[in-house]
Amino acid sequence: MKPVGLSVHRWHCLSRDAALASLEASVDGLSQEEARRRLITFGPNRLPEAKGKTFLAVYVSQFRSPFIYLLLGAGGISLTLGHLTDALFIFGVLVVNAAIGAVQEWQAETRARALKALILGTATVRRDGLTLTVPTDRLVPGDIVQVESGVRIAADLRLLESQRLMVDESLLTGESSATEKAATDEVPCEAGLGDRSTMLHAGTLVTAGRGLAVVVATARDTQVGQLAAVLDLPPPPPPLVGRMARLTNHIAVAMLGMILLIAAAEAWRGTGITEIFLLAVALAVSAIPEGLPIAMTVCLSIAAQRMARCHVVVRHLAAVEGLGACTLIATDKTGTLTQNRLTVARLWVPGHGAIEPTDCRGRDLLEAAVRASERPAGSEQGPGGDAVDLAIFRAASLQGLNAAGAPPVHRHPYEPEARYAASFHDEGDSLVVYAKGAPETVSSFCREIDLGAAPAVQQLSAEGYRLIAVAAGRTALAPAGKLAGLRLLGLVALIDPLRPETKQAVGRARQAGLQVVLVTGDHPLTAWAIARQLGLVKRPEEVLSGATLARSEGSAFDRLVAGAKIFARAEPMQKLAIVQSLRRQGHVVAVTGDGVNDAAALRAADVGVAMGKSGTDIARDAADLILTDDNFASIVAGIEAGRIAHDNLRKVILLTLSTGGAEILLMLLATLFALPPPLTAVQLLWLNLITNGIQDVALAFEAGDPAVLQRAPRPNSGAIFDRRMTEALLLGGAVIGLTAFGYYYWAVRGLGMPPAAAQGAVLWLLVWCENAHCFNCRSEERSTFAVPLGSNFVLVGAVLGTQMLQIIVLWVAPVRDLLGLGALKVTDGLVLAGGGLLVLAVIELYKRIRRPNIALQGKTRPGCAS
Repeated sequence: MKPVGLSVHRWHCLSRDAALASLEASVDGLSQEEARRRLITFGPNRLPEAKGKTFLAVYVSQFRSPFIYLLLGAGGISLTLGHLTDALFIFGVLVVNAAIGAVQEWQAETRARALKALILGTATVRRDGLTLTVPTDRLVPGDIVQVESGVRIAADLRLLESQRLMVDESLLTGESSATEKAATDEVPCEAGLGDRSTMLHAGTLVTAGRGLAVVVATARDTQVGQLAAVLDLPPPPPPLVGRMARLTNHIAVAMLGMILLIAAAEAWRGTGITEIFLLAVALAVSAIPEGLPIAMTVCLSIAAQRMARCHVVVRHLAAVEGLGACTLIATDKTGTLTQNRLTVARLWVPGHGAIEPTDCRGRDLLEAAVRASERPAGSEQGPGGDAVDLAIFRAASLQGLNAAGAPPVHRHPYEPEARYAASFHDEGDSLVVYAKGAPETVSSFCREIDLGAAPAVQQLSAEGYRLIAVAAGRTALAPAGKLAGLRLLGLVALIDPLRPETKQAVGRARQAGLQVVLVTGDHPLTAWAIARQLGLVKRPEEVLSGATLARSEGSAFDRLVAGAKIFARAEPMQKLAIVQSLRRQGHVVAVTGDGVNDAAALRAADVGVAMGKSGTDIARDAADLILTDDNFASIVAGIEAGRIAHDNLRKVILLTLSTGGAEILLMLLATLFALPPPLTAVQLLWLNLITNGIQDVALAFEAGDPAVLQRAPRPNSGAIFDRRMTEALLLGGAVIGLTAFGYYYWAVRGLGMPPAAAQGAVLWLLVWCENAHCFNCRSEERSTFAVPLGSNFVLVGAVLGTQMLQIIVLWVAPVRDLLGLGALKVTDGLVLAGGGLLVLAVIELYKRIRRPNIALQGKTRPGCAS
């Protein structure tokens, strides 16, 4: 027997007899012995189950960061040197940081084993000429399977027989309506996945009819299985991970330079090698911003909570900043841009042309369409709910029509081969027939009508509407006879309409400098109609079909992708290739999707965004973010929150590194001028705890720049530090460090103050300076006085809290003595506040010089991103 799976893409274009011959099977089914043999050869029809993450695994994963490695190294060195307090403080910070991140990710983690669930259950097969029910994991290539309405397909099948068979393939193709299937269709070998009418694919759902088919592929050889193999690959690292890795390298280089400089200075002064080493290591450990990981995690967690208010659930914290960094959104159509609800948008009536569905001139047309349709039982979500019939009933209700009345004496159900449906009603001496279906089919039943010649009809087709022709007439023929002599009542034009807010959301995304491309399994005309309404396309050549993409590869493929705005009839692996091509071109890509067909692209994207309401478990498991309302507008709101999160991260890093640099500059200058250390190890820890440990976290609550979506996306290759931030960091650190050293030098050498008393005063002075600098860091461009205090009460409370703690310890003798504050009074602390005012004034002057025309007022943007 031919190895199954090698020709998995060709089964659709083989005839029924050729498919059976290739599989060495017959319509009577395999023998039980042959089925057992093939089960050994091909294995069970199930996909390997991904090993789920435990909470411990999620917790441990929080330590996989270059910055965390640097802190672990610093803690280890401190422990080795006997600096137990320093080591415990660093390790405690890491434990708390990991706990915060792990809880956030664990809450959003959903491991439903969806791939396995798609092919679990039972199937009806023929074996040894008997009809049997077997577990789906026992299906093998060559098995003959019976399918009917309500059955979920468990393997890839080639149809042998079909009766009015309709299949929901939305999870593979993205099509919003059920697809007609027919065993006798002649399908070209180059047909895309959505056009293979002779195939039934694993995971799809039969919504109507019945059929007989032969299994051609199982497990990993199915279309779903091929996607499972792709999902086994690790996703690309989020942009934040790369930026933090580069930042860690910069900090490590700066630390090494600092150690070498201090070592050279101490050696010049004649200090011993051992003392030089201990001093350099102690300063290096104090220089590492150990509070930064917690501040970053809190910052991302706050952004995740803001996104949740925008209907965006965050599964991986780093994706928060990644969404804000994206430069291109590759979006699905159905349910994201559109309502995923087929709707009657227009009517075409002979003599009146195209009219609105509420126009009374279309009443007869809609009444006939209702009679020709079947009212589905149960809810719209049930397997018997035909999307076209439901749309017709909704449109008819707008004109006060309903399905009440005498039931038909006979009904001809819709069959894909016949391409029409009809109902027959007894009205006196003849039957009245109402028919609806494909325009070319129904028009053949009518007198002297040529729908193809009507310009309005051609226009509706070009605009992507799905057209249903409706006709009626009296007939004396038996229901089984051929219909003829009917009168065409008109056409019903259906479409899955845009969500009301989609157009504005796409406009906001483009205003923010984002490119938006449409990647869908729908027909090119349908995709073109939606994209044109959104203003995404201007020229037909901006639309690419999956068939065109299939003929290209390498650099030619990249050129095609770069020039396209719509990708129609895109198959799952083509969606993956499109995303990979866009990333090669330098884009940070966010991908939206809801089905199995989107899972590979979601995993390969920089940020995968799955649908929460209509999405499959597979898509949600492959994604980083989940939209609980399936709305494109929520993505744009999430991008806004992500950009604010990135801005707040910069503020936190700016504050942390500039104040840490100031402390190092202070220590270095004291060493160079042969002064005693200006701060003890305990004072350094206290300073980092009450200033950086509290204030940098408070900066994470900043509401953000109201014009954040009016900026172009930052470059993909850009580091966290740009020229503006580097200037601000160096200036802030220099001003604080020089202010503190100037006071210390004056106190010790000028006033003759004991070093211990001078150390306590310097500690309080640094608290004031870092308090003031915290307000400087609220905006890199705007004046501190232009950012309303009321937009971040957490920060105001943090600053007041640090000063209250500093004052309270004056009355707690053990802590006061430990921190060297015994010689100070509250009035002394108030005098030292002048240092903070100096820092505030210098940075304000810098901002004014750097951008003299900066506006002095600003307002925060209300809404979920604030």
